[in-house]
Amino acid sequence: MRNKNSKWKLIALVAMILMLCLSTIPANTVKASTTQPKREMRAVWISTVLNLDMKAGMNKEQYTAWARQTLDQLKANKFNTVIYQVRPTNDTMYASELAPWSSYITGKKQGTNPGYDPLEIIVEESHKRGMELHAWMNPYRVTMSGQKLTDLAADNVATTHPNWVVKYGKQYYLNPGLPEVQDYLVEVVSELVTNYDVDAVHMDDYFYPYKIANEVFPDQAAYKKYGTSFKKVEDWRRDNVNKLVENLYTAIKETKPYVQFGISPFGVWRNKSLDNTGSDTRAGVNNYDDLYADVRTWIQNGTIDYITPQIYWSRTLSVAKYGTLLNWWSHEVQTYAKTHPVHLYIGLADYKVGNDSDAAWKNKMELPSQILENRSEKVAADGQMHFSLRSFQNNKLGYATIVSQQLYNYTALTPATIWNDDTVPNKPTYVEVTKEAAGRKIDIIDDNETQPRKYVIYRFKGNKEGSYHDPQNIVDVIYNKDGITQFVDKSALAKQGYTYGIKAVSATGIESKEAFVVKEVQ
Repeated sequence: MRNKNSKWKLIALVAMILMLCLSTIPANTVKASTTQPKREMRAVWISTVLNLDMKAGMNKEQYTAWARQTLDQLKANKFNTVIYQVRPTNDTMYASELAPWSSYITGKKQGTNPGYDPLEIIVEESHKRGMELHAWMNPYRVTMSGQKLTDLAADNVATTHPNWVVKYGKQYYLNPGLPEVQDYLVEVVSELVTNYDVDAVHMDDYFYPYKIANEVFPDQAAYKKYGTSFKKVEDWRRDNVNKLVENLYTAIKETKPYVQFGISPFGVWRNKSLDNTGSDTRAGVNNYDDLYADVRTWIQNGTIDYITPQIYWSRTLSVAKYGTLLNWWSHEVQTYAKTHPVHLYIGLADYKVGNDSDAAWKNKMELPSQILENRSEKVAADGQMHFSLRSFQNNKLGYATIVSQQLYNYTALTPATIWNDDTVPNKPTYVEVTKEAAGRKIDIIDDNETQPRKYVIYRFKGNKEGSYHDPQNIVDVIYNKDGITQFVDKSALAKQGYTYGIKAVSATGIESKEAFVVKEVQ
């Protein structure tokens, strides 16, 4: 899957580590190596639950301004994807016939129409900047801690179907063991994918809730009715989650085959003490036994397109070392993805930088060093996702400056999912480059019967083409606008002559073999 040169990548990795460690060198003097990955997931989670990363009560103009400002900042820092939470608690940040408007957009009672569509706006604004939008959904959670069922909208299914709901601790959940709940969630995802131009559907670690001491999850009646073929309730619960994952994957692919399905689970599948094929860790929680999320099965069966384990620990924490888990997940992806390959991205704990009892997080180099480990030839990681927007913006210890100026200092394409469709697109049919005061205006005309989803714009100095494998030659990635697409290269110098190469990119991320080449008259 990855065409990497091990020797040169190792040399580049060592060189980059040395440069990062030289704290006397200003951050902006470190140059990108040509052996850095041309394709790399660089995503940030935007958490709307409890308004963690986005305030409530904005009108359409204010929300649009917030979205543009946020995306401009991320684009400037060379992120290529946003993970936007659209279903925080069985509610929506988009127009739906199946769930009520979220209170986290208006700050008012759930079900209050904000008068605009937040998801529609942020999808459009993301694509204007060449960035992917992954719609982040929480399947079972109905309320946050302390909220009451009376706080819900009248048309919330937790209100109209109270028999679907269970209370565990101080929160309410849809019962994962009910077939009606499973069918409802599949319908919710199908509606979203049908109505919105999202690039992926994304779920995190909240399937069955994290265990509460001395409290049993109240699903005994459902188990008695539907789980008779399972000797243990734990196996039945895992099967419920496995079925949901498989059914969601199928529904997404039947609606729009190119739309990805990704899950970001807790960082430990099982400790080695519980399973000799587990990781050499001593985590207090694990996916398999506590959250009933058998992540290995999803990888093995190919019912996901990417997996993003939340490895929210430092490289030196003895009970769960970052490197130990990175290697374990890499091995899983390489070994068990038999139906089709699965991309491995890593969830990074930006929120811990300068703010954790583990002293390692007081070092501004901890998180940048984790990114470097992800890029190692020894592992199968194809990028990372940062939790979350607010933490990256706060930039404690200056770590985000290091990331943006020394590691994300060039444009990277998102990894391709060729297993969804390996068709190679044709290059655009015509490209015109016009010199203007603002830079170079590039008009792309594409009459191909099968339209690409994006274009990648390469720029070379002088009248000769350079390497299309070197990400330093990428000016930008832009979404296709129905065959007539325009882009302004504002970084082009007025007195410099250039050669531009424009390649088409399919909905699954595959580049055209050839570029449409335009050479400026010198």
